[in-house]
Amino acid sequence: MTDSFGTKAQLKVGSATYDYFSLATLAKAHPAVNRLPFSLKVLLENLLRNEDGRVVKREHIEKMLAWDPKAAPETEISFHPARVLLQDFTGVPAVVDMAAMREALAAMGGDPAKINPRNPADLVIDHSVQIDSFATTAAFKENAELEFERNRERYAFLRWGQSAFKGFGVVPPDIGICHQVNLEFLAQVTFRQGNTVYPDTLVGTDSHTTMINGLGVVGWGVGGIEAEAALLGQPITMLIPQVVGFKLTGKLPAGATATDLVLTVTQMLRKKGVVGKFVEFYGEGLKALSLPDRATIANMAPEYGATIGFFPVDEESCNYLRFTGRPDDVVALTEAYAKEQGLWLNAGAQEPLFSDTLGLDLAAVVPSLAGPKRPQDRVPLKDMKAGYEASLVEMLSAGKSKGEDDEGPKGAKAPAAPVAPERLAQSVTVKAGKQSYQVGHGAVVIASITSCTNTSNPAVLVAAGILAKKAVEKGLKPQPWVKTSLAPGSRVVTEYLRDAGLLPYLEAVGFHVVGYGCTTCIGNSGPLPESVSNAVVEGDLVVAAVLSGNRNFEGRINPHVRMNYLASPPLVVAYALAGEVGRDLDNEPLGTDPNGRPVFLKDIWPSNEEIKETIRTAVKPEQFRSQYANAMEGDTLWQQLQVGKGSTFKWDEKSTYVRKPPFFENLPKEPKAVQDIKGARVLALLGDSVTTDHISPAGNIAKTSPAAKYLMAEGVEPKDFNSYGARRGNHEVMVRGTFANIRLKNLLVPGVEGGVTVHIPTRERMSIYDASMKYQADNIPLVVLAGAEYGTGSSRDWAAKGTQLLGVKAVIAKSFERIHRSNLVGMGVLPLQFEAGQDAQSLGLTGHETFEITGVADGLSPQKKLTVKAVGEKGPIEFTAVCRIDTPNELDYYRNGGILQYVLRQLAKA
Repeated sequence: MTDSFGTKAQLKVGSATYDYFSLATLAKAHPAVNRLPFSLKVLLENLLRNEDGRVVKREHIEKMLAWDPKAAPETEISFHPARVLLQDFTGVPAVVDMAAMREALAAMGGDPAKINPRNPADLVIDHSVQIDSFATTAAFKENAELEFERNRERYAFLRWGQSAFKGFGVVPPDIGICHQVNLEFLAQVTFRQGNTVYPDTLVGTDSHTTMINGLGVVGWGVGGIEAEAALLGQPITMLIPQVVGFKLTGKLPAGATATDLVLTVTQMLRKKGVVGKFVEFYGEGLKALSLPDRATIANMAPEYGATIGFFPVDEESCNYLRFTGRPDDVVALTEAYAKEQGLWLNAGAQEPLFSDTLGLDLAAVVPSLAGPKRPQDRVPLKDMKAGYEASLVEMLSAGKSKGEDDEGPKGAKAPAAPVAPERLAQSVTVKAGKQSYQVGHGAVVIASITSCTNTSNPAVLVAAGILAKKAVEKGLKPQPWVKTSLAPGSRVVTEYLRDAGLLPYLEAVGFHVVGYGCTTCIGNSGPLPESVSNAVVEGDLVVAAVLSGNRNFEGRINPHVRMNYLASPPLVVAYALAGEVGRDLDNEPLGTDPNGRPVFLKDIWPSNEEIKETIRTAVKPEQFRSQYANAMEGDTLWQQLQVGKGSTFKWDEKSTYVRKPPFFENLPKEPKAVQDIKGARVLALLGDSVTTDHISPAGNIAKTSPAAKYLMAEGVEPKDFNSYGARRGNHEVMVRGTFANIRLKNLLVPGVEGGVTVHIPTRERMSIYDASMKYQADNIPLVVLAGAEYGTGSSRDWAAKGTQLLGVKAVIAKSFERIHRSNLVGMGVLPLQFEAGQDAQSLGLTGHETFEITGVADGLSPQKKLTVKAVGEKGPIEFTAVCRIDTPNELDYYRNGGILQYVLRQLAKA
């Protein structure tokens, strides 16, 4: 540790003394520290503590001290998170890689038990539960059993990892969702390693990792490769961001919930434009927000586009830690450290400097939903009927808007063509048992109180329970076509709803607990009852889901549901009772009581006093302590899994879920010298804005795809294909799904969409996977040519892993999305950028050439210009391209064939 600023100091808390790196000491010589936003102070401390003169240099710290709020970000720094949070879909490949690294280390003569997370990691199994059973007391048990049946191989593997790896915790299925478990149990706010204390920071493999920002913890979602890097002690590279300040004043009015607030904030920040920026909340309105309210706002940072949505540590943070059962010494250390470091929010203190600001008076928030397709499209409850009717006409109209988000140039909507009145009023008669009813457009077929955004917040869940109680007392029932569900983010929720006497009322209106995990929001809503789905198809109906989640893109929630509205839990219950989104709940009744009298939403809406009193008497610290005391042990299903013992995993050659990856096969102790790329062919010629969704395998496995052919050859029937997400631990499936997106446009095959290419030597058209195998059999290296913004979208590890396994040695693009570029380097693939003003088209490249890339073997360095020579039918084309290996660390990774190989060799040497 260099500590060139001399900031190492000691902090006494109670009888203990800790080492720490003092921002107050730094501020004496550099007063600019005091005006930094709190989130940047956390990054500054991270740089001070990790300064080593190579990865973190003095100049990086100086750049942070000289931060210009208005300047466009250009300084890249290395961020060392304290820990890593994984969920099961994205976490399985990381554990698979670590298991394979153990064998590789043993083959090098090392001790396999040395392969462990270098930074603590927790994996929460929460993304695999599906709502098959609902509206019955048996729903939870039946869904849990189906979940284990479908995922037994993956779960047995993770259970082995739970005991085999040190510093690696696994929260078994049916305990809770990663964000809520993180908030209520895992997060420490102030982290201790040995005798050193520092801010708790993390990266997670779910974009909504940002929920923890509500507790004053800096953390955000990353892709699998960055998470693996952090897991293995490597830094995350990032630009020092701009920070937008969001000033909150006043307090929420009666009837408005934290959900209404976050939908308002999301709409405002999307309009402002905060992509790639930090957002930090400040102002006297923070005092009016509970910690769960803050976490609700922080959770939706991906929806408003920010990297984080941060709330500084204050009294409320410590009260929450205490209330959720954290030990007294942890709370005392958090308060002392935050105050000493200037990370504590003091009332009346000078405001930080921000890149830009905006503000909201909480008193202006009104009950709202968001939809029917995007989280930022807020609709006040009073405007829902009109908003629904306009959206319905648009969806049924032949003049549908253009593009993925239904927008033309600059968001302009194409004019909607008229729709016949009989089409608008269309309905289908459904017969289910002895019941018969009409289902039309706007019918609410899914009403789901689902985990993630809202189920960590007792206020909205208690509100839903009280509303259900009042509805039952008025004789109201949910409509028969509504699939209802309650999927809490932790078991604590069930406990306090039961203690409050509200659970029976929720069950009386169909909201039985269906599971504890990420359900409706990610499309695990399960099938609709067959009679309802048949009616939707028969009438070509536009039906709706109302859910308390954070994402509502068309087709995401359920393939039969085109309208999806985000709403608070009490509104979810209300819409289950109403049965349609086209009703004005301010002025039209939800239903009638047994005497035929209309019952309005205002008649059953809980008062703030009722909610507060219920929370005071029913939500208790001992509920958190008891539920999390044995959280890692799991239930009987988990404990009964047959798991092998030992420090290395016994791979099952017949498994189609978990296979030993090929990244470390025959790996020599020392890397071979990097070579120029010669005789390469083009696997794909791509245009601008090719996203990681185009590259990475995702969603269902098409029955005619190379992945399907592989699975059927392994004896798996199409009904058991599951999804690419569930099979992320099997590289054989994932490599076959790389570049297989049905919307991919490979210009080698003009006019055709999908994972198709031309095998240039034979001019034969075939799948990208089959062509890759043919080239690799002939030892022909491959390149991908691409346009601008290559790899935009969510960071997906398999977009880079699959590229490497297809034999691609280099990607030459006009520009790269930052994280995907880094991921390519992390997998040993060379990213090259055309010189300004050039691209494949301007250079006359057709993709039929043979490529040679020189300058790699001869002193490769960050940002070096390399020579590319392409020889085609019209003769040679020569040009230079910039090597987008940007840092010394990345150069180490590339020379070793990837980040995992680099770490493995470092451990072998040690």
